[in-house]
Amino acid sequence: MSEAGLRPRRFSYWQQALDLFRQAMAGGNYDYTTGSIGRAVVLLAIPMVLEMTLESVFALVDIFFVASLGADAVATVGLTAALVALLRAFAGGLGVGVAAVIARRIGEKHTRAAVTVAAQTLWLGLVLGAAVGYIGITRSAQILGFMGASPAVVASGSGYAAVLLGGSFTLVYVFLLCAVFRGAGNASIAMRCLWLANGINIALDPCLIFGLGPFPELGVTGAALATVLGRGFGMVYLLYHLFDGRAIIKLSLDRLAPVPRVMLSLLRVSAGGIGQILMGTTSWLVLTKLVAACGSDAVAGYTLGTRITIFVILPIFGLSNAAATLVGQNLGAAQPLRAELSVLKVMKFTFLLLVIATLLLFPAAPAVISVFSADPSVALYGVYCLRVFTLGLIAFCLALVLLQGFNGAGDTLTPTRLNFVCFWLLEIPLAWMLANVAGMGPQGVFTAIPLAETALAALAWREFRKGHWKEIKV
Repeated sequence: MSEAGLRPRRFSYWQQALDLFRQAMAGGNYDYTTGSIGRAVVLLAIPMVLEMTLESVFALVDIFFVASLGADAVATVGLTAALVALLRAFAGGLGVGVAAVIARRIGEKHTRAAVTVAAQTLWLGLVLGAAVGYIGITRSAQILGFMGASPAVVASGSGYAAVLLGGSFTLVYVFLLCAVFRGAGNASIAMRCLWLANGINIALDPCLIFGLGPFPELGVTGAALATVLGRGFGMVYLLYHLFDGRAIIKLSLDRLAPVPRVMLSLLRVSAGGIGQILMGTTSWLVLTKLVAACGSDAVAGYTLGTRITIFVILPIFGLSNAAATLVGQNLGAAQPLRAELSVLKVMKFTFLLLVIATLLLFPAAPAVISVFSADPSVALYGVYCLRVFTLGLIAFCLALVLLQGFNGAGDTLTPTRLNFVCFWLLEIPLAWMLANVAGMGPQGVFTAIPLAETALAALAWREFRKGHWKEIKV
């Protein structure tokens, strides 16, 4: 065929791709239980990936500004992040159940039942946010001390922890309401919320940390305040769209009455979601404590390596969330084969992206770490940590997609069981042995992590092929 003959077709492909991108960004009330699976994945994944990408930028911006305050400030962020991860476990676990139930109701075309679920989610979020906020405000110094922080880190970082944990209701509602919209298939609303929240945080970070213009110089505490304010605006944005009537979920004041039966049902489905995230989060807390025993430089290097890795894999969280929504809605529509094919399609996309990321990030680790810290000791730990984590990226992210597939089906117990085996029975003992018995110190802790993630991927694949998740009722 002549070159002239190829041009219209090439133009058509690019035009179709551009049109699909515009549809995904604009959002809409699409039916994901019919038509092309690839198109459904793209429509859901584009806003979810972009949402998570900006979330990863948010994490890096925080650590970029805080890093200039020294190793103690970075250690404060790292130790507090481990605490916030516990809150994320509860909020994220609840979100898993909420998204699964709403996706199933939407697939069944029971929109009114989905609205009831969204209303009860607001009550659960209020209780969780208030409880964690009280503990954070009144016990931040004691919590940091328990985590192994040095007296200097406790003195400089208790304000940071108090503000971040005290404003935790904003994080809880952002997590839960984003889960509502993702489960309903309105992923673009969740994306725009995170863009707004993170954009405000990025703008306020240098102002509140360094006291630019009329803002007070709050140091590391300013980073926490910027985060809470950014998430607060995001929370308001989500609440607005929940009540404005344009999304699939259309909540009104008369639907806000507590319904204990629905709340208990959500908690039942979410119990496994909370458990699986707690398995991973608490194991991370133990690993952080093992690293903290080696000093602030090791914690700072570990924090840098972790945050940069998050920057790479958060888009995969977006892809995996797309898989969860597709599984839930297609099982609700009585199409289990389409649900399975959706997960396999997302896994293919994930594998291709992570191969590229691994080939780029491993050799670039020293240059990347140097952007955030010029301290030779911190850089030594950071480079080793980042390279070791890079080797486990493909396995971890494939496992993530599979586990989210289970979650989308409402099978939250299988991921809990797998996380317990791989993180508590394998990762923690291995990390301790490599660090203390083999004499590898913090490098031993870093090395244990990708080994456990590889085991997780293998076990998750075996469970997925069994197909028991297709029979779960929610």
